[in-house]
Amino acid sequence: MGSARNSNQRTGPLGYATYGVLRGAMMAPQIAGPANALSIARRLGRTFGGMSFNKKRIDRAIESLGFVLPDSDEATRRELALQSYEHLAMLAVEVAFLPRVLTEDSWSRHVDVGDVGRALDALTGDRPVILITGHSGNWEAMGYTLALLGVRVHAIYRPLDLKPLDRWIRRTRERRGLELVDKFGAVHAVPRLLEEKRAVAFVADQNAGDRGVFVPFFGRLTSTYKSIGLMALKYNAVIVSGGAHRVGWDASGEERAQGRRIGTNNLRFRVTVDDVFGPEEYLAQPDPLFYLTARYRRSLENLVLAEPTQYLWMHRIWKSRPRHERLNKPFPDHLRRKLLELPWMDEAGVERIAAQSDADRAFLAERGIDRMP
Repeated sequence: MGSARNSNQRTGPLGYATYGVLRGAMMAPQIAGPANALSIARRLGRTFGGMSFNKKRIDRAIESLGFVLPDSDEATRRELALQSYEHLAMLAVEVAFLPRVLTEDSWSRHVDVGDVGRALDALTGDRPVILITGHSGNWEAMGYTLALLGVRVHAIYRPLDLKPLDRWIRRTRERRGLELVDKFGAVHAVPRLLEEKRAVAFVADQNAGDRGVFVPFFGRLTSTYKSIGLMALKYNAVIVSGGAHRVGWDASGEERAQGRRIGTNNLRFRVTVDDVFGPEEYLAQPDPLFYLTARYRRSLENLVLAEPTQYLWMHRIWKSRPRHERLNKPFPDHLRRKLLELPWMDEAGVERIAAQSDADRAFLAERGIDRMP
């Protein structure tokens, strides 16, 4: 999180003209209907992902999937990588539909809410809550749903460069009760919100750089935001981890047989809460910051595995490397102890992580680099 405002937002005649073109383009899916629009987006996403200039990203996605699904063959991993591009294109269409379909009157026709009792207890209680999700499924659908359930969620987001479009995004989200917090001012806003015992939401699976907390993610150390854990510790916040995945978007056979126009009822999501834990648990651990960061990363793994076709595998998930790898030093004993202290880890799991770290260290040293390409 930074403190400087985004100075790259575009306004003026050209900015507003661009905004008009984009808003006009967003009307096309509305006219086509969700099933048709999503079907087209799916094909376009797959075509784009398979183009020659995307080869590097596809190869990176295939490599990442090798860590997650080690028993799968390359053809299966390539198919999942292409499906990730399909999902990304479909996600863009869904964003255009969400303000229209997720309303106070219609949201229950589009969202299957699972066992969210513990999460709602936390979110409506008298303690601050940090809501964690990742680039898995449709994270905006989860925020919308919680807001429509009466939970006031403050989501950290990066403002769009096009200021008129950014204002439209903010206005449509806030109309449904989802408050957007500019990431460039979050360093001041988030502490105030947590002091007021509000719920603050983060998409928390991005690479956090060299200074992040390195915890396991699918058996490989990954850089994770330290600031989230530090805020949780400072304000004794409850951690809620969950997400929303697409479970339906095509018209049913019955609707087609009756000749009914493809409407909006076929766009459906499932909201899942994977984990809820509070200071009673993480403060009892030898290293509370490491524990809570590793625990929510583990929860994000579960969300990815629930729908692996709906994760953005083209991201550089393991880009930054821990200090010992960058300095070409052996796996540290203190890190081995920290991993063994995690209740869900055993010695065999820790040794696999250490072996992967050794392999990554050798890769960096051989090429004279300090991060993964």
